[in-house]
Amino acid sequence: MPTDEPGPPHGTDGVRVECPRCPTPVAEVGDGHWSCPDHGIVVPLWRPMSSSYEQFAAHLQRVGPFPTFLPWPLGPGWSVSDFAAVVSDGDATRATMACVAGTSQLDGPVDVMVISEEPGTGFGARVAGLTTPDEAELLDPGHEVGDGPPPVRVRVDQYPVGLWPVSVSTSPGEWDRSVLAGEAGGRWLWLVLRPASAILLLRDDWILRDISATGPQLVALPFGGPAPAW
Repeated sequence: MPTDEPGPPHGTDGVRVECPRCPTPVAEVGDGHWSCPDHGIVVPLWRPMSSSYEQFAAHLQRVGPFPTFLPWPLGPGWSVSDFAAVVSDGDATRATMACVAGTSQLDGPVDVMVISEEPGTGFGARVAGLTTPDEAELLDPGHEVGDGPPPVRVRVDQYPVGLWPVSVSTSPGEWDRSVLAGEAGGRWLWLVLRPASAILLLRDDWILRDISATGPQLVALPFGGPAPAW
């Protein structure tokens, strides 16, 4: 029978289940609800322990029609190193993330993380490592987004989307990353790039594609490599 007492941290088939706003494992507390010790009842984050075709297929099945964006096409030597989803069984998906890893001539090893999320989820801010000056958590991008013309534009399923830089100067931990955010399809779109200089890879013809719509090409996607810390 369902119980209101928290159970142990839960994971299935090589997937960790965490809070979307912090790395803490969550406990299933009955009736499809999950609880974080710090944030209370949350929609759980599902993150595989390793990146593989099988786990990615399960991810796409879990999120349904919610988009999972990747830079497209992947360059030679690049692979899908990580992905995640914020969703409860039977409910609408709140967020997705996918990361590609590779190398560039100027930057060496590079991680590019793309997050699509509903407002108020807080997952993009977690991946970006953001806090406010008083160290309070952020749920959505700050006032920088939409302030003046966007310095970066990408194409999302062939539509131009403006992105604005989000400051990480007041955030704890390493600063060697660039964070950009904008709006696509009524949701927040975040790009987190490490190292920070990798922002120079972005060009006006950069394409983000909903990978669930690739069909047979999905089989050819390379997976693996170390997942980034976030």
